[in-house]
Amino acid sequence: MTLAALELAFRSAAVALLLMLAASLLADFRNVLAARLGAAFALGSAAHAASYSVGVSSLVPAWHAPPIALSTGNIVVFWLFTRALFDDDFCLRWWHGLIWGLVTAFSFIGCLWIAPGGNVRFSVTMVDLIVLGFIALAVVQTIASWPADLVESRRNVRVFTVCAAALYGGLNALLQIFVAGRDVGGLADTINAGVLACIVAAIAYAMLRVDGADLFPVAAEAAPAIEPSPPAAAEDAADQKLIDALMRLMADERIYRHENITIGVLAGRLKIPEYRLRRLINQRLGYRNFNVFLNNHRIEEVKAALADPAQAAVPVITIAMDAGFQSLGPFNRAFKAVTGVTPTEYRRLKVNAI
Repeated sequence: MTLAALELAFRSAAVALLLMLAASLLADFRNVLAARLGAAFALGSAAHAASYSVGVSSLVPAWHAPPIALSTGNIVVFWLFTRALFDDDFCLRWWHGLIWGLVTAFSFIGCLWIAPGGNVRFSVTMVDLIVLGFIALAVVQTIASWPADLVESRRNVRVFTVCAAALYGGLNALLQIFVAGRDVGGLADTINAGVLACIVAAIAYAMLRVDGADLFPVAAEAAPAIEPSPPAAAEDAADQKLIDALMRLMADERIYRHENITIGVLAGRLKIPEYRLRRLINQRLGYRNFNVFLNNHRIEEVKAALADPAQAAVPVITIAMDAGFQSLGPFNRAFKAVTGVTPTEYRRLKVNAI
């Protein structure tokens, strides 16, 4: 088999796997934002697999510019996918589309006008610095949000997917900056296509090993009742003792009010490893996300304060901040997700019921 044939085989395999992954996500989870963004990222990655080459010459055929531009814009989709994957409250905004459009347009212009005008290194360097910037944003989002995920299987798959894609994209961006304007030969393209095919296969295999409902919940997580259910006969006594201690921390000390409370801090107070506390909250209390667990307690305190006639003159934002929320937007979204109404509507309903 020639080098060109091997490269074509790798590219074809990567494109086929990515198209299959996109179709699967859209078929099973079309109503879930993270899954839709994942499908869009897979389609953009297919464009990358079909069009990417190591080293950029000054002349790019006109037909080749659109897939290259879509491949570049896909880094914005990757960033948005990472945000939706780790943040259940994430919503797309109009300016997200604007950012994608600007990045894609700049890459397209670079292919057809900037690079052919004798500015190959400038065009390539700017595009790949943009790529590295969005990869950095995605990694920061992962680091900030990953600890709150309580479902072990999906935690591992999510972080593997993000890290594998970020590592591949980051190394490629650095390589392109280094070899911009040079012809590095077919071997580099073949190796790159082979590495991409292997990464795509590994991500697809990892996702297939996780229950789809765990990876992409069909509906937003409903907050379970704060009080744990009575222990079953087979429940481990040590676990129940830890749950009781945890609930005392939440109810008596109101530890959820503390600024920047993390599962590590809570595990330290209970003198147990993080993984054990994560498993207890997930498997015994029914929560999938640590922030939802905290917010459920905060919202219960807020509901009691809003229903209290003695606090009728206290601003809603003051009550929310006292309960541990850091800003008004996330508080309003979390409160409405639990109660179905805004905090102001909830207060009015309670006052009218007296």
